[in-house]
Amino acid sequence: MFLARRELWFFKGRFILIGLIILLVSWLVFILSGLGNGLSDLGAATVRYNDMDAVIFQEDAEFSLTKSVLSEDLVQKIEEMSGVEAAAVGTSPASIVLGNSPDDSSKKTSVMLSGITKGSFLEPKTISGNGLDIENLNKVIVNDTLADDGFSIGDTIAIPGTDIVLEINGFTENETLNHLPVVYMPMSTFRAFKYAVPGSDMGIKDPINAIFVKSSNLTNEEIVDQLEDVEIATKKETLNAIPGYQAENATINMMLGFLILISAVVIAVFFYVLTTQKVQQFGVMKAIGASNGFVIGSVISQVFLLSSISILCGVALTFITAAVLPEGMPFNLLPRLVLIYSLLLLAISLAGSLFSVRKIIKIDPLTALGRAE
Repeated sequence: MFLARRELWFFKGRFILIGLIILLVSWLVFILSGLGNGLSDLGAATVRYNDMDAVIFQEDAEFSLTKSVLSEDLVQKIEEMSGVEAAAVGTSPASIVLGNSPDDSSKKTSVMLSGITKGSFLEPKTISGNGLDIENLNKVIVNDTLADDGFSIGDTIAIPGTDIVLEINGFTENETLNHLPVVYMPMSTFRAFKYAVPGSDMGIKDPINAIFVKSSNLTNEEIVDQLEDVEIATKKETLNAIPGYQAENATINMMLGFLILISAVVIAVFFYVLTTQKVQQFGVMKAIGASNGFVIGSVISQVFLLSSISILCGVALTFITAAVLPEGMPFNLLPRLVLIYSLLLLAISLAGSLFSVRKIIKIDPLTALGRAE
């Protein structure tokens, strides 16, 4: 380690350039990771961060909230099972406008309406205002991104084409679905909108779209075996069925994969070239008694120090970048992923140095000294 530090300091100009490459690569990896998570949150934060274990859909609905129609009576039947908690949910895209008398000139905002039951585990925590109101079924909870569009607590909002008028009772955060902010409302209010057209409920009493389930005792198969004409999906399966979610994640992950692969090659080439340039120095060290293990340890320590410092600088630069990004930018930097990608980049750097190790082992001190002459 001492020899590695001394050489890094003595040839600091050369190593600063290499460190800068590693820093830029790590910075780009973290930025792409944050953007990928931001897009995932826009598409499915409501499902992604819910603590449910599974979702029950109508049979053959392909795990789609928009295609599935169930009866709310199933919720009570599911909760009669030992160690199972269930919550009904309904979803539907819609447009809302400020005020209770919209006209053609009113600015429309696209949202995702979600019907839930007051007090269920699906009711989100509010960051300002209050939750759903049992006495006033037209009070709703909305995602805080609507505040950027001019909505405030106490505002009345209307759904164009209907006589439904709602009141914002509170703001929540990180509740989006299909890239739309979610508006939570009591299930009866939601039904008045979605199933207003006769026959749209398919003749089902108290229709809902799906049932979110938390279970401590029963497996998914044991739950669905006790029900009829339904299918059950894990959280991952439910997320992948959301339109665009899987494609967006696959695109970001492929970009990250190629970036990490390219960075591995670049870093390996850099250190291999450096090792080749120092063949004579390593030959002298071997001639005066240095073992292969000592020389290799020096090189690996050097790579470890340089990569660690560069990656840490990349992390710091990423958090600075996140702090100055526009509010509307879909960016969510998860500390867990930052740690994983940091360790991965460090491992890649160390693995890249193994090409140099093979070169060091083959160095013949007499040949290297002969070259020096």
